[in-house]
Amino acid sequence: MKDSVILERLNKGDEKALDYLYKKYYRMMTKIVLSNNGTEEEAKDIFQDGLLVFWQKAVRGDLILTSKISTFLYSICLNLWRKELDRKSRLTNEIKDGETYQAGESEEKVKIVRTCIDELGDTCRKILTYHYFDGMSMQDIADKMEFANADTAKTKKYKCKKRLDKLIKSKYTTGDFFD
Repeated sequence: MKDSVILERLNKGDEKALDYLYKKYYRMMTKIVLSNNGTEEEAKDIFQDGLLVFWQKAVRGDLILTSKISTFLYSICLNLWRKELDRKSRLTNEIKDGETYQAGESEEKVKIVRTCIDELGDTCRKILTYHYFDGMSMQDIADKMEFANADTAKTKKYKCKKRLDKLIKSKYTTGDFFD
């Protein structure tokens, strides 16, 4: 299938085109993560996030391709993985620098997040709580919430997390979380 046809079908909301991209590029895109100290699960998450970014841009009409879809997807996935590696590196450095764990502060931060999650509504509250606090997998969440599949649960979690981030940023300063 040509890239122009794929874009056309995505613009019309044809999810089969998205499935086609997933199947066609899964191995190539996950190899980015696997060859750079990532796990199979991380690779799958990065590719799904990258495909979601691509799909959202295509549907909104923000996508102007100056290369092949595979090249564009590769760039998205590579950037997402670099951000994840950077985040992991920062966390590791914080631990190495000997930052002390302050239970009271951590509990206060969790309380703030839980309060904001409750403001998002029932669906987002359940999804985020199941994932972040109960440690449930996307498949378990999909089953429990009666979603079509784990990918649907992941997309909803992504959207809910974006709403949560926006809500927290509107109500609290960075200093409330990072001293």
